[in-house]
Amino acid sequence: MKSKTIATWLAFLFGLFGVHRFYLRGIKDVWGWLHVPFALAGIVGVMRFNNLGQNDVLAWVLMPIFGITLGAACLTAIIYGLMAPNKWNALFNPGAPDDLPQARTTWGAFIGLALALMIGAAAVLSSVALSFQGYFQAQVAAGRAISQDY
Repeated sequence: MKSKTIATWLAFLFGLFGVHRFYLRGIKDVWGWLHVPFALAGIVGVMRFNNLGQNDVLAWVLMPIFGITLGAACLTAIIYGLMAPNKWNALFNPGAPDDLPQARTTWGAFIGLALALMIGAAAVLSSVALSFQGYFQAQVAAGRAISQDY
C-alpha cells in the first residue's frame, strides 16, 4: 500500500529528481525519468550563477528551470497531501478501503505540504526574479554601450 505521507515527503524532498513518481509508479515511469535532466540543468544554472555571477547568460536561462522544476515538485507534494482518501486509493491503492491509514492526511503529510508551499513559492519567485534581473541589467549595459558609440 502506498502511503500519502511518504509520497508527500518524497515529492517535497526529492521531487526535483522524480523520486515520488518512482515510489508510486515504479522505476520504469517515463515521467519520473524526465525530471532528472531538468533538475540537472537547473542545478547547473544555480552553480553557474554562484560561480560566475549575474552576467552569465546561461545562468539566466537555467535558473528559472530550477525554480520551476522545484516549484512543480512542491506543488505535487501539496496535491498529494490534500488528496481525498478515496481518490488516493483509487489512483495508488486500487481496491483498498477508504479508511486505510496510508490514505489519510496525517500531521506528517500536513507539515510536508505546508513546507512545500513555502519553499516552492520562494524557489519559483526568486529564480525568476534573479533571472530577469540579470537579463535587464545586461540590456541596460548593452544600451549604454550602444549610446557611447554614437
